Amino acid sequence: MRRVFATMGTVASIRLDTDERAGVVAARALDAVADEFAHLDGEFSRYRQDSPASMVADGRLPLTRASVEHRDVYAEAIGWRNGTGGAFEPHRADGSVDLTGIVKAIAIERAGEVLHAAGFGDWCVNVGGDILVASTASGHTWEAGIADPGDRAALIGSVRLDAPRRAIATSGTSERGDHVWRSDPTSAYRQVTVVADNIVTADVLSTAVLAGGPDTLWRVVDQWDVDVVTIATVDSAVRVTAARTGTTPLR
Repeated sequence: MRRVFATMGTVASIRLDTDERAGVVAARALDAVADEFAHLDGEFSRYRQDSPASMVADGRLPLTRASVEHRDVYAEAIGWRNGTGGAFEPHRADGSVDLTGIVKAIAIERAGEVLHAAGFGDWCVNVGGDILVASTASGHTWEAGIADPGDRAALIGSVRLDAPRRAIATSGTSERGDHVWRSDPTSAYRQVTVVADNIVTADVLSTAVLAGGPDTLWRVVDQWDVDVVTIATVDSAVRVTAARTGTTPLR
């Protein structure tokens, strides 16, 4: 069973491997997943003028008076900023709070929790290419391709996702332009993919390495048990570097 819907400026695709007998339960679980995305988008979107995030950003709502959930997500983002030496930044250049860099991953994480609680053991949540999966011993084998930033129809390789490495996220410039504030002025990386045990770690660290460059890359692989694939443009050529601390192969 599959559900596809637009959310957070991209498209979510949820796949459940299940039999027809679980159809009603699966449909309800997928409805709950879509509701969770809608809730988080409504709370944290900077594109909606009536959202709490927009009101915090322009001063209509003090952050201290935002919801507990809003403040908790902000605190989590600040924790990641501190952990990455400032490479992951939950503020825009004008100083306003922008939590969209972490909210999508949180939504994916919560989607997984909903599906697990509903009793499903084989599923894939793919939101704009950031993916979290689960599989049982007799279930589906999930494999994620890593796009070539120079040719979006081509792949540079693929990664098998299996416990504990269940999450993959990519940050880059080929689709949305150079939208990440870079603490590394050399802009060394064009695309960064991180494979991790959970989607928030994968998503945040892919953004941090893209922003912070080689110094942040080595800080990340030293502090976190993750796999990282970077693509750098050197003399107009694309170079792929893999820094592996785990067991995830790049095929």
